[in-house]
Amino acid sequence: MANKTQQAIELLQRMIETGQLAPGTMISEKVLVDLTGLGRTPVREAIHRLAPSYMIRIHASKGIEIPAITVEDQLSRLEVRRAVEVLAVELACKRADENQRQAMCRLADVMNQDFTLQEYTNTIRDTHGLIIDAARNQYLGSIMLPLQGLSRRFWVVHVRDEALEVGRGRDLHRRILNAIADGDRDAAHLASLALNDYLVEFAIAVVSRRAD
Repeated sequence: MANKTQQAIELLQRMIETGQLAPGTMISEKVLVDLTGLGRTPVREAIHRLAPSYMIRIHASKGIEIPAITVEDQLSRLEVRRAVEVLAVELACKRADENQRQAMCRLADVMNQDFTLQEYTNTIRDTHGLIIDAARNQYLGSIMLPLQGLSRRFWVVHVRDEALEVGRGRDLHRRILNAIADGDRDAAHLASLALNDYLVEFAIAVVSRRAD
């Protein structure tokens, strides 16, 4: 059951990130069971595991809400994500083993290619997972993954020029991977801040577009 619960969590996270479960909508547990193809028990467990991370909201009388996307929420998330990711990359610089450093080099090389939006988000998810594993702190994943997933959902929903934004994000993530692979803590720190600066800039640009 534990494996099915984790599978349900990952499926629901991806559906939320990609907008398959649209922001601001209400949905029933039965619909989620049908969408995932998993049983009621693992889906119910996944729902209760995702609620504390703000991926979903549970309303006892109405069902399950997929929270709306707001710029204010995104900027608040990024304040926390900024601090936590700096810690993660610094720990990864210190604790990554040789196999993990080689995996980061390979993933950094992959970042040189062109991506579709879906290919890019899948690769970024792999990047975050590799960094969390290399940091070797069991608490980081529970904090970082929901923040990154919700940040990614905001980014995907608001991307206008896919080639431009994918290119910018790809280059910033490659800098982080290369710095960790080299064990260069200062470079990793700066690269992580640069990525989060970009995400803040992106969110503010969304506000500017709305004001035009």
